[in-house]
Formats: sequence, structure tokens, C-alpha cells
Amino acid sequence: MSPKVSWQGVFPAVTTQFREDMSVDVDATAKVMDALIADGVSGLIVCGTVGENCSLSTREKVAIMEAGRAVAKGRVPVICGIAEFTTAFACETAREAARIGVDGIMVMPALLYSSKPHETAAHFRTVSKATDLPVMVYNNPPIYKNDVTPDILASLADCETIVCFKDSSGDTRRFIDTRNMVGDRFVLFAGLDDVVVESVAMGAVGWVSGMSNAFPKEGETLFRLAKARRFDELMPLYEWFMPLLHLDARPDLVQCIKLCEHIMGRGTFRTRPPRLELPAADKAHVEAIMKKALDNRPVLPDVGIARG
Repeated sequence: MSPKVSWQGVFPAVTTQFREDMSVDVDATAKVMDALIADGVSGLIVCGTVGENCSLSTREKVAIMEAGRAVAKGRVPVICGIAEFTTAFACETAREAARIGVDGIMVMPALLYSSKPHETAAHFRTVSKATDLPVMVYNNPPIYKNDVTPDILASLADCETIVCFKDSSGDTRRFIDTRNMVGDRFVLFAGLDDVVVESVAMGAVGWVSGMSNAFPKEGETLFRLAKARRFDELMPLYEWFMPLLHLDARPDLVQCIKLCEHIMGRGTFRTRPPRLELPAADKAHVEAIMKKALDNRPVLPDVGIARG
């Protein structure tokens, strides 16, 4: 039987915090996680794209996973991203995640290699067998160059531990195509910030969010309004949020999100090379978006978010 999960709502892709010497600051990263939970998010993704997975050593990933589990204390699910160059390395990281006791893993395609469909499927199939942890399949073709199409996903329906599909293609029709092929076999998650409402309308029950690192209350409120089909209340918030959400679709999304997080006093803007600080013009652009957003920050409707 497939493991049962109750994943739903907003799961920020947590940023990894670095000191000035670019070493990982585990305590600061834990503080970021705890603040997000206090603000009412529904789960955490650690070591994802926004967490700069590919810039971390295995030892650092383990430390962040351990911190996430310790901070959450079972209050929300903690899912660890797995982004490795080979299937074998991905399996090793999956086994470490199981040893630490996180609640699930978010598996990306094998990086660098542009795999054919049967190779993409084989990667996810093999990693899913390396552990009993529930698996979220992560599709982000603009960034990772490998596309997990509905056909590929449907071919994995017999993998019991694969329970969830996060799509960052921006093509929300894929949620419908997936349901038409395999019904409700997979829990569906939005993965691209600036199509979250459309994704929820097409059946997504969760959102792995970048910009919710800076605005967790707004993110969770937007999602819950969309889920409840409260569109009259939703649209002003979505329109306010959209310039910020667009930053999640840029190649330098991590730098943009971390700068916004820094402006909000929730973390630092430091990213580890090869990601460098935003050039002056880009930094000014993001700062201008943030100023306008903060000058017009909306009063949020009540959607029943528990705090603390």
C-alpha cells in the first residue's frame, strides 16, 4: 500500500543561511524554520532549490535535515529535497533522510544529464525503492532541463512510496492530464509561485513556495482563499502579490527571494557561489518591488490560520 500523507497547504522552500565566510549557519537556518512555523505555514521543504541544495555537501544537508526535524517537533511535516548527479548518490541521500527521520523526500531528476523519458522514470523508481519514506516527484523543466510529463508520472503509479507530484512547469493543464490518467493516485502540489491560484483551481492541494519565505502569512492566506474558492477576497491579494511571485520564475530566484527575506528581517541575502549577489540594477528592481508591496501591504482576510 502507498504510505498515507496529509500534505496540504503552503510548504515554503526554506532558505539555507550562510555566515560571512560562506559556511552554513545551522542555527540561523533553524531560526528561519521556526519563524515560518510560528507564522502558520503548513510544512517545510529543506534542501530544495531555494535551499541551494546543489551548493551543499552531504554533511551540510544532514545537519539541515536534523535541524528541520528538531525545530518542527512534529508540528508540521518536514520534507528534504534530493538533487544529485547520479541515481546512486540520490539513493544515499534518501537513506540518510530516512535515518534522520524527516517526513518525506522531494526528489529531482538526476542533474546535468538530459535523460530520455524511460531514464527519468527509472531514476525516480530506483530512488523510491531506497527508502520507505513518502516521495514527492519534483518537476521543473525550465531549471533542470528534464521534463516529468504526465505520461512519465503515470508510469510510476505502481511505485508505492511515490505519493506526490510537484509541478513547476507552469502548465497547469498537467494536473488535469494526470488525473485523467491515474485519477487521485498522486497528491498534487503547485511548484511555481505565480500560477498558484490557477494550480489550486486545477486540483493542487499544496504549494511549495519561494516567496512565502518573506511573506508566510500572505502565502498561506492566498492559498487557503484559493482552496475555498473565495475569489472576491483572493483577487486583490493575488494582484498585490504577483510582482513578488514573478521573482520565483527567474533564473536568479534564490538571490531575489533571499533579498526579500533579508528586507523583511527574516534571514540574510547571502548565497553561496556560483550564485553571486544581485547586480546593482537587479537589486534596485527587487527593492522597488518590495517597497511598493510594503507600502500597500493588504489587511488579510481570516482563513483560520493557527499561529505559534
